[in-house]
Amino acid sequence: MDAVQGTLDELGTPLREVTFVVFDLETTGGSAAEHAITEIGAVKVRGGEVIGEFATLVDPGGPIPPFISVLTGITDAMVVAAPKFSEVLPSFLEFIAGAALVAHNAPFDMSFLKAACQVNGYPPPANPVVDTADLARRVLTRDETPNCKLATLARVFRSSTEPCHRALADAKATVDVLHGLIARVGSLGVHTLEDLRGFVRAPTPEQQRKRHLADGVPGRPGVYIFEDAKGEALYIGKSSNLRNRVRSYFTASETRSRIREMVGIAERVRTIVCATALEAEIRELRMIGATKPRYNRRSRFPERVVWLKLTDEAFPRLSVVREVKDDGAAYLGPFGSSRTADDARTAMHEALPLRQCTERLSARVRRPACALAEIGRCGAPCEGRESEESYARHVRRARHAMELDAEAVFSAMEARMSRLSAEQRYEEAAVDRDRLAAYVRTAARMQRLRSLTAIPQMVAASPAFDGGWDIHVIRHGRLAAAGVMPRGAHPTPYVDALVATAETVLPGPGPTPAASAEETECLLRWLDSPGVRLVQVDGTWSLPAYGAGRLIERIERAYRHQRGDRREGRPLR
Repeated sequence: MDAVQGTLDELGTPLREVTFVVFDLETTGGSAAEHAITEIGAVKVRGGEVIGEFATLVDPGGPIPPFISVLTGITDAMVVAAPKFSEVLPSFLEFIAGAALVAHNAPFDMSFLKAACQVNGYPPPANPVVDTADLARRVLTRDETPNCKLATLARVFRSSTEPCHRALADAKATVDVLHGLIARVGSLGVHTLEDLRGFVRAPTPEQQRKRHLADGVPGRPGVYIFEDAKGEALYIGKSSNLRNRVRSYFTASETRSRIREMVGIAERVRTIVCATALEAEIRELRMIGATKPRYNRRSRFPERVVWLKLTDEAFPRLSVVREVKDDGAAYLGPFGSSRTADDARTAMHEALPLRQCTERLSARVRRPACALAEIGRCGAPCEGRESEESYARHVRRARHAMELDAEAVFSAMEARMSRLSAEQRYEEAAVDRDRLAAYVRTAARMQRLRSLTAIPQMVAASPAFDGGWDIHVIRHGRLAAAGVMPRGAHPTPYVDALVATAETVLPGPGPTPAASAEETECLLRWLDSPGVRLVQVDGTWSLPAYGAGRLIERIERAYRHQRGDRREGRPLR
């Protein structure tokens, strides 16, 4: 039989070819949110040889506590001329590029590194991380070492450097500990970086016993369903390669306690092969929403969304509802909760003098006005101060703000926040900021959804890995068909056949007439991905020229600088 070459994922990266950066940080305390880095030391090794070092003191920007100085020997005088970590960080990120990070009690050091990246505008390091403390707890017995402290392990593995709470010395000691641990686990079948990272949490006996459930799973895109003895769906997922994904549930790489528990209950794995990865993602969403497997957390209850409705009556008002009806009313949403919808409604009321009472009004029946009329927040149609014709102007503005242009609501809320900030009422301004964000984000999302759901049919294609094309038919924001066109084939017959066999979609009312908002957003993400080509579009795919999407960045900027804005009273512009 001919040998079959494994994939790179199956082979892994041999440890002798891995570049490790073993690093250590000295800090002013134990909290990344409250304390700062005073020293960083790192050693780069590959194949057992040291190929680089990185070490510097760091100015923490404040005094070093006396007990920290006693522990580390680092004093205020030593760091007074040292660079800030913001000056050190770019060089360190360059030093660790492409390497696996190693630290003793890695969560501590990584928390400070990630916090520093966030503060300085860098993405958190995506390097794989190995924790020598966790690895030692797995490999060594109590007879060999009473604990897994760095100083103890350095003696066990006869490190040439003694740890002394100085960053570079501790990093050098950790290098020797790492090499000693790698020598130990090599005899246990750990030969790759992936094996080393997964070794800390070995598969449970139940995972090992259930490995046969992955037998016969195809290496194709699709959906997998873990089922119990009664055939009830326990967990539903999707993958571009079903075989690799399902196998991973029975290995050390699966560390989620809930999923390990699920594997123990599962008796079979059923798979549904899909033409494309996008089809698999959509089928997963639909199946989770329909069957609500107990071990899935996301997408289980798409029906629990709520909407903000501009009612269709003599004097319309804004009402939070759970159902979109074909009643001629305007809708804004979907919202994830009634509280968020109420926040958006409050923001709209700041700009629009719509009535806020819940009674059904008539032009013939008069009622006493409430306090809102006295302070100019309502035109009091209940008392007849405002006719249906004059009130209709507010209704038109409200519909316009919900569907086309959010500027009126944004400007009114911005003016209110500026006034509150000037009066040093920062907490109230922050509440209004959250209300405005609920409105703007939802309006932008709905306008984006409607740009696709308004199109009766769209055909689009994306390049496949083998040189062919993945083709999808989308109708009213719902995936109606998916197929693959081989490399070099003429597209017309494939597109015509896919359109002819696509699902018939009869749209309902509202901004999401044929699918859940989550499904339509999934399709929009795919349409925005690199390489996608539009093949056919019935109608126009566009967004409102003055839509809420243009205000999103200003909202996000307000959150990024919320502390400074509250102190200085700056508006959102």
